[in-house]
Amino acid sequence: MFKYQDGNYDAPNDGYYRGGDEPTQEEDAQSDVTEGHDEDDEVYEGEYQGIPHPDDIKEKQKKRAPAVDDEYRDRADLMAERMEDEEQLAHQYENIIEECGHGRFQWTLFFVLGLALMADGVEVFVVGFVLPSAEKDMCLSSSNKGMLGLIVYLGMMVGAVLLGGLADKLGRKQCLIISLAINAAFAFLSSFVQGYGFFLFCRLISGLGIGGTLPIVFPYFSEFLSREKRGEHLSWLCMFWMIGGIYASAMAWSIIPHYGWGFSMGTKYHFHSWRVFVLVCALPCIASLVALKFMPESPRFLLEIGKHDEAWMILKQVHDTNMRAKGEPERVFTVSYIKTPKQVDEFIEIQSSTGTWYQRWLVRITTTLKQVWDNVLYCLTAQYRMNTLMLAVVWFTMALSYYGLIVWFPDMIRYFQDEAYESRVKIFDEEEVSHFTFNFTLENQIHRNGEYRNDKFIGMKFKEVRFEDSLFEDCYFEDVRSSETFFENCTIISTVFYNTDLYEHKFINCRLINSTFMKEKEGCHIDFEEDNDFLIYLVSFLGSLSVLPGNIISALLMDKIGRIKMIGGSMLISAVCCFFLFFGNSESAMIGWQCLFCGASIAAWNALDVITVELYPTDKRATAFGILNGLCKFGAILGNSIFSSFVGITKVVPILLASSALVGGGLLALRLPETREQVLM
Repeated sequence: MFKYQDGNYDAPNDGYYRGGDEPTQEEDAQSDVTEGHDEDDEVYEGEYQGIPHPDDIKEKQKKRAPAVDDEYRDRADLMAERMEDEEQLAHQYENIIEECGHGRFQWTLFFVLGLALMADGVEVFVVGFVLPSAEKDMCLSSSNKGMLGLIVYLGMMVGAVLLGGLADKLGRKQCLIISLAINAAFAFLSSFVQGYGFFLFCRLISGLGIGGTLPIVFPYFSEFLSREKRGEHLSWLCMFWMIGGIYASAMAWSIIPHYGWGFSMGTKYHFHSWRVFVLVCALPCIASLVALKFMPESPRFLLEIGKHDEAWMILKQVHDTNMRAKGEPERVFTVSYIKTPKQVDEFIEIQSSTGTWYQRWLVRITTTLKQVWDNVLYCLTAQYRMNTLMLAVVWFTMALSYYGLIVWFPDMIRYFQDEAYESRVKIFDEEEVSHFTFNFTLENQIHRNGEYRNDKFIGMKFKEVRFEDSLFEDCYFEDVRSSETFFENCTIISTVFYNTDLYEHKFINCRLINSTFMKEKEGCHIDFEEDNDFLIYLVSFLGSLSVLPGNIISALLMDKIGRIKMIGGSMLISAVCCFFLFFGNSESAMIGWQCLFCGASIAAWNALDVITVELYPTDKRATAFGILNGLCKFGAILGNSIFSSFVGITKVVPILLASSALVGGGLLALRLPETREQVLM
């Protein structure tokens, strides 16, 4: 019996959470959930009067039988009892959420968690946008850039598994706060560090933090939704990932080209505009972190760990918030008891006098990690093994094709640009120039068998220029900058190079006779690609915006046609879109097919998020989501590596690989169980 007496709640350990539906010891004591009793014990309309429940009969039978302590009972019996309790709780909780209604509370939580999901979407784009500028500041080679692009996915992979598992043990809200705090702190720090190694480390830990958001956000929100609202509103929540991509693209477009927004401190410390962009990208994460402090823990999680009084108070808060918003503040929350599952986990309370503080913390941490590992193994037990393996294949094939193509599209567009650029090259043969001053830019030119005598190259730039088999005699180079410029098989006699970046590696098989290099330019000895920043931002912006129709359609149809048909249909349509990439032989065609592919595939992503939430019980839900999302990030790493290696070589392999993966994953998804009529276990 749950009683309110002397300002405190008293509850027995009988597995129920009860209101004051029985007389209290003092006449003036009254529970919040039993409003309506007068002195004559009259019942007002709308009062909860105690609906008969099968547990009442079970409790009476238990009272007649001799009590047996749990420690002397077989674990299998305890687990069977817990499973029975879980099933009863699932149906009762569904009825409670329906009574609470869908209103102001859910919409508030929707926007708070949406900001967290938006932060995840931003994180995927940050590195790609800052690389063209950051590579110059940090002197990044191609391998350095590739590692920086993959390190975020590696951090996300680890974070998804670790923080997703912890969310089933420590709570959704607490772990989401930890996840967002790690991301915000290291994203902020990464904007100030100067060295490549430290920047790489900060982005790794930042990715680890943000990797935990996805496996927590969807289980957290789903546990406040009724069955009839779950599919639709989880799909609406997915839109924030798209908003994150649009936000990142717009901010990059607005901030990065404005180099004057930064500052320098001497020659060692530079804070350029791309660092301002990194700071701005942390704002959604910080906003979600602050707002989350005002949201409650998931009551479904609290019930799983036996905290029925806290769960009841939160559910009453949800009910009262929604009723006040609907103009019905007088409506009473009629729930007077909530089933709590049998607690079978063994927790050892470590006293403060036991060992040193770090020994106690070490025991707690190792115990928690072991419980997380046990949850991971539980997802592979006979009951869930087949669903887990099929979902793993679907998640992996979807990630391999999607993330692989998302990287491949910009690379192919850049490849078409390079081809078009090279087709406009100007070739000069056997030219002779003497006593001439070059003080303008030379671009996209090839000079063969030329002779340059007593010429001056002052305050100019070479861009994509090659000198082959040429002679330079008594020439003078001063304050010259170059990009992708080389001298091959040239003879250079009595020539002075002053304050230039024409370093040794730019002279290939050349003979330098009596030539002098004075005061070479400081900085990187690396040629940087001239990226079209505008096109990069535009492609990402259009790709993010193109998923809007697919998001709307999937949200409206998720509960009508079901999750399985949504996944299978979306993946098969996406596979068909891949085949049309054979006809994409221009920049505009590639942008168009990218938008079509992203719009077709988003429905599969949304349905995967929903079905992953619904297929697993509450105490394993975030763990399973974390495992599958971690596998998704592994597929992204593999897709990025494979697809980018075929740019400029062949389109056949990427297209066939992506199409085959989508078809195989889509057909396998049709064998998954449908969950739209299922209550959350």
